[in-house]
Amino acid sequence: MAQPFFPRLQGNSRGCLTFEPFFLIPYSMFSTYATLYMYELGLTELNIGWITTIGLIVQVFSSLISGYLTDRLGRKRAILYFDLLSWSLATLLWAASQNLWFFTAAAVINGFQRVPHIAFYCLIVEDTRPSDRTYVFTLLQIIGVIGGLFAPLGGLLVHQYGMVQGMRMMYVLAFLFMTFQFVGRQLTTRETEAGIRKRQETRELGLKEIMVEYGGAFRELWAEHNLLLIFGVYILFNFQATLKSTYLSLYLADYLHMDSGILSLFPAVSSIIMLLTLWLLMPKIPDQSAHRSMMAGFGLSALSNAMLVLYPSSSLLWIGLSTILAAVGLMISSPYLEAAVQNAIDDDKRAKVFSTLSVLILLFTAPAGIIGGWAYKLDPRIPLWLVTAAFVLSYMLLHLYRRRTAQNHNSPQQLSQ
Repeated sequence: MAQPFFPRLQGNSRGCLTFEPFFLIPYSMFSTYATLYMYELGLTELNIGWITTIGLIVQVFSSLISGYLTDRLGRKRAILYFDLLSWSLATLLWAASQNLWFFTAAAVINGFQRVPHIAFYCLIVEDTRPSDRTYVFTLLQIIGVIGGLFAPLGGLLVHQYGMVQGMRMMYVLAFLFMTFQFVGRQLTTRETEAGIRKRQETRELGLKEIMVEYGGAFRELWAEHNLLLIFGVYILFNFQATLKSTYLSLYLADYLHMDSGILSLFPAVSSIIMLLTLWLLMPKIPDQSAHRSMMAGFGLSALSNAMLVLYPSSSLLWIGLSTILAAVGLMISSPYLEAAVQNAIDDDKRAKVFSTLSVLILLFTAPAGIIGGWAYKLDPRIPLWLVTAAFVLSYMLLHLYRRRTAQNHNSPQQLSQ
């Protein structure tokens, strides 16, 4: 279906990306208002922080078992079963939410999203040539960008029906669209060769033996300093994303007193800028400059967040400029970071190592919600300062990673990366 437009895509990557808009479009509509929806139904900043943290704690648990389940069930069955649980069922719960307990239950169920997350990356990467993986993740980023263009539809629903009723409608639409995506992707993909092999191997081993293997994976990871550095960058990237997605909308609406209906315009502006960046800037970035591109992206992202706290203005021009810098920064860093992480992992160990990485990510990001809640209560600007600091530290770690890689290969060509 996507082949005429993306001739480089093969097999599973084509099937996965073809149906991905049916997830990202509804997600972009409701994610902008998720925090404000909870706020409108009477939850406090601390309640919201605790729910975010509870969800992340469940994600730690699901990450611990995700590699085993992905290998045991196979990539396709793992992604289907747990997507239906963690997204289809969760969106219905969010649509019916009345109080703190509804949101807590939805957060627990949604926390199992780490299983299909690991399975998705295995499915989309394993039968794709390493040289094509940056291309695949760039296309995935584009689909996310296009999904962001639909965020204003969420704003229209909120404007027309109010925050609560509008969000309930968005969650029901999300249930329908996402479920269609899960079934469509299941019908257009096949189990990977690594998935078939790991499923056979896992059947011969018990859970205890598998967990011992995973303990070994942690020790192996700890011994690989270069791998730890690039994983450290990835962990910080996810930390700031959790914090920003939870508190940026609240900061703009509550602290800067922006109209809720206008908030949905910023994801759309961000999407347009990212598409322009993809069209005008990214073709000029050579493959050997991937690390420099990531560092530039982190710098722009740090600046975009610092702007909002150094000069907390509700000016559309000022917030728009911050949004533009953030969009360019994300577009020129995220696809390269995703590809760098995946290329650092051996296919035969992908489920195990990536689930180990996911545990590390979540151990660091699980406190983000409650830390953000406490910080926001002290001063609404602090969460954005933490986001800025994460990008600055990412820049420093990536710089160190470049130097160590250059030393290991002892090649001027590697230094140019």
